[in-house]
Amino acid sequence: MKNYTSLSAVREDLSNGTVSCMNLTKGYIQKIENSKTNSFLEIFETSALEKAKEVDEKLQNNTAGKLAGMVIGIKDNICYKGHKVSGASKILEGFESVYNATVVDRLLAEDAIIIGRLNCDEFAMGGSNENSAYGNVLNPLDHTKVPGGSSGGSAAAVKEGLCLATLGSDTGGSIRQPASFCDIVGYKPTYGRVSRYGLLAYASSFDQIGPLTHNVEDAALIAEVISGKDNYDSTSSSKEVETYSKALGSTQGKTLKIAYLNDCLESSGLDAEIKTGTEQLIADLRAQGHTVEGVDFPLLDYVVPNYYVLTTAEASSNLSRYDGAHYGYRSAQSKDIDSTYLYSRSEGFGQEVQRRIMLGTFVLSAGYYDAYYTKGLKVRRMIKEKTEEIFENFDFILLPTTPTTAFDIGENIKDPITMYLQDIFTVHANLAGIPAISLPLGKHSNGMPYGMQLMAKSFDDAKLLAFSNEIMANRK
Repeated sequence: MKNYTSLSAVREDLSNGTVSCMNLTKGYIQKIENSKTNSFLEIFETSALEKAKEVDEKLQNNTAGKLAGMVIGIKDNICYKGHKVSGASKILEGFESVYNATVVDRLLAEDAIIIGRLNCDEFAMGGSNENSAYGNVLNPLDHTKVPGGSSGGSAAAVKEGLCLATLGSDTGGSIRQPASFCDIVGYKPTYGRVSRYGLLAYASSFDQIGPLTHNVEDAALIAEVISGKDNYDSTSSSKEVETYSKALGSTQGKTLKIAYLNDCLESSGLDAEIKTGTEQLIADLRAQGHTVEGVDFPLLDYVVPNYYVLTTAEASSNLSRYDGAHYGYRSAQSKDIDSTYLYSRSEGFGQEVQRRIMLGTFVLSAGYYDAYYTKGLKVRRMIKEKTEEIFENFDFILLPTTPTTAFDIGENIKDPITMYLQDIFTVHANLAGIPAISLPLGKHSNGMPYGMQLMAKSFDDAKLLAFSNEIMANRK
């Protein structure tokens, strides 16, 4: 089967009869079955082939939707009615969703073909996809390396060509970091732009669903389809969704103002080659006529601790429902209510999830609530205000996506602090609620890729996607 890297190429072959949605889907199923990366937890073969047949008929009748021909995988924390969803956790093993996530409804309405569910860090907690109850995902570029996380399966599947695109969720970089490690595009929309209804919650004021693709055009089209107000999610915005796919040329020929964070480039943890690559991109943008200036962001050292104080607190609350009593896993050792809770949660949750629940419970405890959680909320407000201050004078903020390229499997798993610091450049966007995208622009001398990240002010998603598309076109 041809290795497609854009929906436009698929649509061209569909229109000239070179391929059908049925043949395309069968080809992807065969590739998934032969894959060694452990990206997919399950193939939705029956429903995918049924949808492929339906879309082929619609194409014949010229009634097909915007995403006809797009075979897409969904992260294993997004609900699809009649299909299993587990958050890559033993505690939800065998659980089948009784409703569709809003993003699933919107994909299906525009004739996307959902081919299966993708491996991830358990309940989206992790930056390496080593925390899944169903085994590590391997980086398709080098099986000794991690693919990033938590949407590691989503990124690896796109890069390996197991489907055309995927959906992931981004709480602190979980779309962008694996996109950087796997050499693809990863886009986190503005908080509230995409409904979280049907997403297994990790930290509700941070989580956002977004696409992972080979190019910005496909990311823009998927985002356009899944965005918009949803009455099932009170945090979703009623702001009108721009037609992202038609606005991709809107920054062409315009001179823009881009800030880079001095504190990021001077960070001791930043790989020297990634720093040089960032400086080269800055020089290229200046040569194209854009204004690119360094700004200070003295709160950089606080973003990771602030993120983990607040997200673990929210995780402690959100994951309390998985108790062995309501649904999901129940320990065989359960004898009464106390033992049901104790054994079910101890056996059902993995080590990283337990660690974050305990951290969050501590943060919310009576003696420490004000010292940690309340203070964390104040620091988040300061980060948001400082970020908005930068956007008063600049269109975008540019920074590396990750401080390093993909690391070896097992290298950081026993050192939570080192692992958490991998998020130092990505959690900023989630704390501020702004859109951010990782673009596959760098290649390290070690042979592995790295991404460059752009952030824009809230609801400037169309402008961010347009400028990202322009950068990608100029770098070809």
